[in-house]
Amino acid sequence: MQRHTHQEFIRFLNAVERAVPAGKLVHAILDNYGTHKHPKVKAWLARHPRWTFHFTPKSGSWLNAVEGFFSKLTRQRLRRGVFRSIVDLQAAINRYLAEYNDDWTCPALVERDWLIQRQLFRTEPGL
Repeated sequence: MQRHTHQEFIRFLNAVERAVPAGKLVHAILDNYGTHKHPKVKAWLARHPRWTFHFTPKSGSWLNAVEGFFSKLTRQRLRRGVFRSIVDLQAAINRYLAEYNDDWTCPALVERDWLIQRQLFRTEPGL
C-alpha cells in the first residue's frame, strides 16, 4: 500500500524546485496533514528561502478544491463499488478521471466562445 510520507513529500518538493525557474517565488498551499509539518520538511523549507508554505485552517476542508473533487469521485464512482484489488480500484479511478477530463469545460473558454458568436451573428440596424 502506498503511503504519504515526509520522504515522498520532500521528493515532490525537490521535483517542483527543479521545475520552477530560478528567481521565482514559490507559494504552496497545504492542508494540515502531519507530513507537511514533519521536522525534515521544515528543515527543507529553511534551506529553500524562495518557498513559502500557507496552511489552510484546520476546519476549512471546503477551501481545499481537491476535497470537493474527491467527494464527487467518491459519490459518483467509489461508493458502493466492489473492488477486488488495488489495481481494480485504481482502474476505476483512472476511468473516472478520463471521463471527467473529457467532459470538463473551461468556464473562460465558454465565455470567450459566447462573445465570439455574439460578435459574428449580431445584426446591425437597418440590415
